[in-house]
Amino acid sequence: MPAEITYDLDRLVSVYIKIRDKKAEVQAALKEQEEELNTKLKKIEQVLLLHCKDNGVESVRTENGTFYRSVKSKFSTNDWEAMGKFILEHQVPDLLEKRIHQGNMKQFLEENPELLPPGLNSDSEYTVTVRRKK
Repeated sequence: MPAEITYDLDRLVSVYIKIRDKKAEVQAALKEQEEELNTKLKKIEQVLLLHCKDNGVESVRTENGTFYRSVKSKFSTNDWEAMGKFILEHQVPDLLEKRIHQGNMKQFLEENPELLPPGLNSDSEYTVTVRRKK
């Protein structure tokens, strides 16, 4: 019969908190560095975009690489009711992304346990939350 394994749970929680704190510290430092680098990149991008505009070109090849400009469009709405009517009226549901709102679906299922939407997949797992002693 194998020997029973015992754990020092207090020590495990202590180590967990230390690792989590170190991870947060590293992430904060990396985020600060990333912001600095992104600021530098944005400044260079503005100069390159200005060069394209001033010279009426879409791309430029240099010894070290090529840069080009393109249009990136983002769409949103401030009137979901009107957007929904438009989508139904013109039968264009593909204007929306296919995804389920996690919180709303959880609430719906809790309030309607007898109703199960067809094709719904669900995946649940236990997680551990560790809190620091106050």
